[in-house]
Amino acid sequence: MRDVDLKERKVHLMEGEKNNMGRVVYLSDDAAFTLKRWFKWRDPEKVFIFYGKGDAPMCYSTARCRFKKYLNEAGLGHRSYTVHSLRHTMASQLLNAGMPLDGLRQLLGHQDVEITRRYARLTDKTREEEYFRAMAKIEKGEIDGDYR
Repeated sequence: MRDVDLKERKVHLMEGEKNNMGRVVYLSDDAAFTLKRWFKWRDPEKVFIFYGKGDAPMCYSTARCRFKKYLNEAGLGHRSYTVHSLRHTMASQLLNAGMPLDGLRQLLGHQDVEITRRYARLTDKTREEEYFRAMAKIEKGEIDGDYR
């Protein structure tokens, strides 16, 4: 709980699970709103935001089971969504919204930008828009340089 700053809409991750690197992640308006609502219901004596039995954090298998339960309730149980696929979706959406790849790399906690490229995919629409934006600059003569 001490790692969450709702006022600043940040979560401070002091140590990554795979690379031992700390980082800050940010909360969108809807995520912050949802967490505020959850904080009204959760047990204030618990240390973790989402907890399991006793004082333990919620384990991955519990999160996965709850995720599948809610997928089924939403009529999406037949899809091959996983908890981890949410990370890929977020990365792709941020990239397509214009977030630079290196900023996305840092947000995801990757040391190598090539790992980030595996997570984030450009949509055909974004690729098309980038092409025409670049071609407009070329056609206006805004690109200088010698390419020999």
